[in-house]
Amino acid sequence: MASKIFMGDMPELMENIFKNLNNEIHFLHSCALVSRHWCKMSIPILWQDPFSFDRGGISFISIYFSSLDEDEKSALKECLEKEKRQTNMEFSKTLFEYSRFLKVLDLYSIKKKIEQLFCVKPKCHIPVMPMNCIVNLLFKLFIENSATLDKLVVYFPEFLKLNPETFYLLEQNMQFISCLQYLSLGIVAFTSIESATTLLRTLAKYATKIRTLILANDSYKTRFFHESLYNIIQFIKSQEQLRLIKIIGIKNTLEFYGIISALESQKNSLQEARIEKLNCKFTTLEIDGEYRDGSTTIQILEMSGLMLKRLKLSSMSKVDEETSIIELEVLKSFCPNITYLNLDNIEFSTQLIEVIGNLQNLQFLTLVFLWSNVDDTKEELER
Repeated sequence: MASKIFMGDMPELMENIFKNLNNEIHFLHSCALVSRHWCKMSIPILWQDPFSFDRGGISFISIYFSSLDEDEKSALKECLEKEKRQTNMEFSKTLFEYSRFLKVLDLYSIKKKIEQLFCVKPKCHIPVMPMNCIVNLLFKLFIENSATLDKLVVYFPEFLKLNPETFYLLEQNMQFISCLQYLSLGIVAFTSIESATTLLRTLAKYATKIRTLILANDSYKTRFFHESLYNIIQFIKSQEQLRLIKIIGIKNTLEFYGIISALESQKNSLQEARIEKLNCKFTTLEIDGEYRDGSTTIQILEMSGLMLKRLKLSSMSKVDEETSIIELEVLKSFCPNITYLNLDNIEFSTQLIEVIGNLQNLQFLTLVFLWSNVDDTKEELER
């Protein structure tokens, strides 16, 4: 049995073993040296997410650029020389077309790797022209060499842009993003909104199998959410298999309502929604779903405070007792101006009575108690 494995007679078994070792970088490097067959299995796994590894030296990027034609190599060298970015980058023939193995593309990691290569001083930043040149050349290589992404992290710092030629290539080679399952929309600087928005529109057309979506509006420098809200909404609606959405740093109710409304189109597939660092207030709030996240509800109630007038909280399943008590305490302490209150699937408690008694402006009240708690509730109310 062992000899068959080493001779490569059980390729499916070995391939599964290697895939489960995708984070064991040093081990996979060693496996690549065992035999030609093992090398062919381990190298594609090693190069699925190369920008996340601590690969030293300039050879890492130059390995990719070895696939460029002579005109592109000359243009790259000229671009670097104009900015006085001297480098000993060499273009040698490679055994594999490494760019076709890419599965994870993280623009933030790419930016950091490029800065490490061409910046001598700490916290030095490579100028816009060579940064854009390198990023667009990398995109070109990945797309033209038939890479198929599983994960994409969008990050556009100041003046980083994708060229029109890059978007043309995307349109002509849709397989690059058609199997995408994870998308994170991170920080997008104001000067790069147009490029990021165009990318988002392209993704909406061809990347419709996203399972995990991260919307991170977590920087005071970015206006991407506000400027591109319509395109974000259209992108959400275009999805067919969305399971998880995580929203970070919503700054106004327009963004919140727009994104939450768009999620209505995902009700057949969506299993979990997380909201973090919310920074907006509501006068009307309705949270309705099979599973309600208590921590998010509490955060929204505290943030809205005195402004909240109409509130409906409902879920098909029971919210745990501790969370329910905290929600009622927050209502009592932060939201005294409620005029409309609708609480579904709730247990009768002294905290509930105190909350209702504290709402001096209450005009409309609906309480739907847990079925298992109906008899006890009826006795308490009769008292």
